[in-house]
Amino acid sequence: MSFDLTDEQRAFRDVMRGFVDDRISPHAALYDREQTFPQKSWEACREMDLPALWVPEAYGGAGADIVTQAIMAEEIARGCASTSVTMLISKLGMLPVMNFASEEIKRQYLPRIASGEIQASYCLSEADAGSDVASMRCRAERDGDDYILNGSKYWITNSGVSDTYTVFASTNLEARSHGITCFLVEKEWGVEFPKHEDKLGLRASPTGEVVFNDVRVPASHRIGEEGQGFKIAMHTLDRSRPTIGAQAVGIAQGSIDFAANYMKGRKAFGAPISQLQGLRFMLADMAIRTEAARALVYRACATIDAGDPDGQLSYLGAAAKSFASDTAMSVSTDAVQLLGGYGFTKEFPVERFMRDAKITQIYEGTNQVQRVVVAKHLLK
Repeated sequence: MSFDLTDEQRAFRDVMRGFVDDRISPHAALYDREQTFPQKSWEACREMDLPALWVPEAYGGAGADIVTQAIMAEEIARGCASTSVTMLISKLGMLPVMNFASEEIKRQYLPRIASGEIQASYCLSEADAGSDVASMRCRAERDGDDYILNGSKYWITNSGVSDTYTVFASTNLEARSHGITCFLVEKEWGVEFPKHEDKLGLRASPTGEVVFNDVRVPASHRIGEEGQGFKIAMHTLDRSRPTIGAQAVGIAQGSIDFAANYMKGRKAFGAPISQLQGLRFMLADMAIRTEAARALVYRACATIDAGDPDGQLSYLGAAAKSFASDTAMSVSTDAVQLLGGYGFTKEFPVERFMRDAKITQIYEGTNQVQRVVVAKHLLK
């Protein structure tokens, strides 16, 4: 399967690059340092109608293809990875709604997501049930026309900021993965947020615990059928992982851009360090790996757009996410090295790129789990 960007996608990329340089990058260091939600960057994205990008036109969105969505994620991450994940998290939270919820629920929430009026979060992981989703202990018990939720979720992006939470809870603990059910829960129904994490990277994106103590959820807000939650969760992650790969590519590209400009201006031994062959080779290798990662990410995204005709989406998504995130980690580390002692200070953004890159190897399934998926595909 081959593809190339359309003229429209190239034009969108150019617009996004200018937008990020002008409206996103200038705030990134401050929000990272203060560990505060990137409000100005979020408002700038709303002005550009970016929250609507992935929402179908029938629900007030732009209905953009996945490749275009990946371009947005990559370009924003090139300037601020925290803002990039802020733009991605509502999609992750709402993909189950878009693909499995009732028409009533879609029309109630998707237009408000598209306008940026509300944000959404995805609540799957627990303290002792990260990659091992079937071990979750969060419980939902039927009570007439409602369900009662009890338990907690960990590592939840936009915790406390989002207005809705797509929650996976067990309606039958003994059935493990076959007993998981999905619900859409509003923050105002009594959801608690006792703790935010002090993180290595993505410090402007709040991550925390989400707690449910006898939270009453109308049965109308169940997404899909009882016991269908595990299928919904995996279906969602297969379609979101490629855009995490795009985020990683953006971090890598931001590292390359800054390191290259620095090399042209930094002098040593009477000449710019860009003339030193050893450093030129480092930069070239960084670019080669990033271009390869970008191609794999775009292929996975194009596969989603094509409807996964060959049944390879899980494999391609896992491969794209793991390769791109490993690339972001290695490229950003090399960027720090190219800046020498300056790269080790917070005066320059490459140390932030390196810190932000690490989480892309971990969230939405660790890269070790992604390799399990790839190997399973190859050996089936």
